[in-house]
Amino acid sequence: MQNGMHTDRDRCVRAVRSKDARFDGWFFTAVLTTGIYCRPSCPAVPPKPENMVFHPSAAACQQAGFRACKRCRPDTSPGSPEWNHRADLVARAMRLIADGVVDRDGVPGLAARLGYSTRQIERQLLAELGAGPLALARAQRAQTARLLIETTALPMAEIAFAAGFSSIRSFNDTVREVFALSPSALRTRAPRPTATDLPSRPAAADLPRRPAAGRPRAAVPGTLSLRLPFRAPLNPDNLFGHLAATAVPGVEEWRDGAYRRTLRLPHGPGIAALTPRPDHVACRLTLADLRDLPVAISRCRRLLDLDADPVAVDDQLRTDPVLAPLVDKAPGRRVPRTVDEAEFAVRAVLGQQVSTAAARTHAARLVTAHGEPVDDPEGGLTHLFPAPEALAALDPESLAMPRTRRTTFTTLVRELAGGGIRLGVESDWQETRARLLALPGFGPWTVDVIAMRALGDPDAFLPTDLGIRRAAAELGLPATPAALTARAAAWQPWRAYAVQYLWATDSHPINFLPV
Repeated sequence: MQNGMHTDRDRCVRAVRSKDARFDGWFFTAVLTTGIYCRPSCPAVPPKPENMVFHPSAAACQQAGFRACKRCRPDTSPGSPEWNHRADLVARAMRLIADGVVDRDGVPGLAARLGYSTRQIERQLLAELGAGPLALARAQRAQTARLLIETTALPMAEIAFAAGFSSIRSFNDTVREVFALSPSALRTRAPRPTATDLPSRPAAADLPRRPAAGRPRAAVPGTLSLRLPFRAPLNPDNLFGHLAATAVPGVEEWRDGAYRRTLRLPHGPGIAALTPRPDHVACRLTLADLRDLPVAISRCRRLLDLDADPVAVDDQLRTDPVLAPLVDKAPGRRVPRTVDEAEFAVRAVLGQQVSTAAARTHAARLVTAHGEPVDDPEGGLTHLFPAPEALAALDPESLAMPRTRRTTFTTLVRELAGGGIRLGVESDWQETRARLLALPGFGPWTVDVIAMRALGDPDAFLPTDLGIRRAAAELGLPATPAALTARAAAWQPWRAYAVQYLWATDSHPINFLPV
């Protein structure tokens, strides 16, 4: 598939007629005769081709005056894979919008993070997505509002501010415009939530007072359950196996069939519990402030690589006769990523030239000494992973590691804390690689593993990795890093996924779903 698929009318019509769920999120179908927009897999009878108009985003459909279909719920489609495998301005902007930057800092804040003018960003988003950053953020707020309306018993005023709306009026108007229902009617149509879906509510005396005009108040804390959709197939073995096997005590754990971890979010800490299911990932979020819901969802989806296009990835890797049997045996492997790019970079340094168990031990010591405590009544999570600012202040002599690695560690955290290196969804992959390589103790393996799992580069490759070299020897692939890299050119732009298939030839715990 390629960027701008919505402009290929014949291909879009075929996808709609076949109700192909693989294309959900790639484009949206607006129906001229009904005024609604749908995902390609909508179960309704497909409209006549002359009545279809195709848009690249839900926001563009809403901008054009169409409302969301009540049957296929297009606002809940998996995100477009485009924003995960591209590193251009539009993709970086979309990742930041999903992370809530526009809601928190406005379009000027988005522009500042990207290093472009607001006019440049608006022009490029309009050209490719048919909607500007404000419209895209509004579509995301509408989706969050719908989720809270349908799965919680929160009052509508609380939902409005939790979803990021600045006023009750804008909340009501947006919900009516996007879903053709009032918020109350939308709740009436939804299945009744169970007790486990309802967020905890403080006593009436503990509720904050009505905010001053124009100032949204903090949302109440709560816990809610939701489904994270994905494009099939999805193989959970290496995905959850890797996260569980490398889990840092206190920050992460595998409990009762779920991967659980703490989250550092804009308005307070959170806890996510993620459980693989055949057709979705069950997600239970406990948040200090419900305004962090869209950010938490975005980071969980990114952690599990749920917006990937496994069909495109696997089709490309199958062209290599060595990889084809591995793909056919267990298709749909994802790249386990991260919810905190700086945290992963620190952990990558801790893992240099040591075992998985030793890396977990080093990280756990840092967590105990410098992490921020959190309360987890449901399990054994105790801390947020330390922020770079906290780690920059520690005594290097307290680190139980060789002196050269201490230098690597302290240099990294100092650069992260001071802003010399910025790791985030908006990072320019090549520029960040160059900055990391300039640090002492950063070689190709460390930089590429950060690029693969923290930056999200789907083409990052680890030819010097011990597990990759073992797999290459077993499969008859070239033995030297240079020769293996040359062979892997045919796997581009999905070499990070090839790494997952090669790693899976080993019996390491990272390759197996925990029991």
